[in-house]
Amino acid sequence: MSAPANLPTGFFVLGASHHQAPLDVREKLSMGTETLEQLQTELNQLVGLREFAVLSTCNRIEFYGVADSPAAVTGIESTFCRLQDYAGSEFAKYRRQRHGVDAVQHLLEVASGLDSQLIGETEIFGQVKDAYAQAQRRQSAGPVLNRVFQKTFHAAKHVRTHTAITSGHVSVANVAVDLAHTIFGDLAQTKILLLGAGEIGEKTARAFQSRDVGGLTVASRRLERAMELASSLDGTALPFEHLERHLGDYDVVVCSTSAPQPVVTRAAVTAAMRQRHARPLFLIDLALPRDVDASVAELPNVYVYNLDDLAAIAEENRSAREAEISKCRALLRERTATLWKQVESLLARSPAAPAGFTDHKTSEA
Repeated sequence: MSAPANLPTGFFVLGASHHQAPLDVREKLSMGTETLEQLQTELNQLVGLREFAVLSTCNRIEFYGVADSPAAVTGIESTFCRLQDYAGSEFAKYRRQRHGVDAVQHLLEVASGLDSQLIGETEIFGQVKDAYAQAQRRQSAGPVLNRVFQKTFHAAKHVRTHTAITSGHVSVANVAVDLAHTIFGDLAQTKILLLGAGEIGEKTARAFQSRDVGGLTVASRRLERAMELASSLDGTALPFEHLERHLGDYDVVVCSTSAPQPVVTRAAVTAAMRQRHARPLFLIDLALPRDVDASVAELPNVYVYNLDDLAAIAEENRSAREAEISKCRALLRERTATLWKQVESLLARSPAAPAGFTDHKTSEA
């Protein structure tokens, strides 16, 4: 699917995701809140970049926008790499670009959960909405992005309503709970510690609660937030500074902080296992950068699963949903074709892009 070669398109997506970048690379590409703010401020000043939105999740960093020239898109890449202190030559190994109708199709598949590590997961829909809302607040979304994102949300809701793409255990939370059940059997006596009070950790904690676990404790650097979440979960709060002292008291530790360095160290887990005797410890690392020191997985009777591990398990169930995936893609192609005609009309009303910035596709590896 491609636009006429003589029509300047200007709509693009640039970025890297779990498809190309392994976990250790995604850690380096993951942006903190301050860096993201600085990036958006600088992109607002980038010559030739008319509109843009930034989608930053644990599995992808993507820039959607409208540019007057390839130089403006290159400017996004160089600005991002500079602020992340990441070599442009390295980023080039993992980044992909799409332009025109292919960029539209990609966004629709992302928002619908078809491009996710866990096919059919629902969290990405909210993350795409947040990216668009942020662009609106910064006034970096114009007529093209407004149309594309709004129609994207309609399309994503449509495929979720008219297909069974979200059926089955397609969430990180459900996979994690199933693993805990495999390790410990009956969870009635199992104690859960939630490190961090963010959305993904909370969803995982609630998934554990649905299996009637023995108890749930929340630890966060902001004690008041930990107490608030613990109250809503009918659990208890633990001061974050007491983590190492009490780590051995818990069977499952769900890690989802925004710390730049590991908060669960090998020394802390080694000490905790002395208290636990023969009882295993299950560490679920949902953070990026990772919360658990990689060497912890080497310790006996300690089970460490990160985002890629959980996604690999969920992928085993993909074959049962292949027909639904095909159905979703067919529905989205129809929506894409209709939406692209509207985008072409909007772009045609704008000043023409310079020669050389026409519709093309850089395929996925």
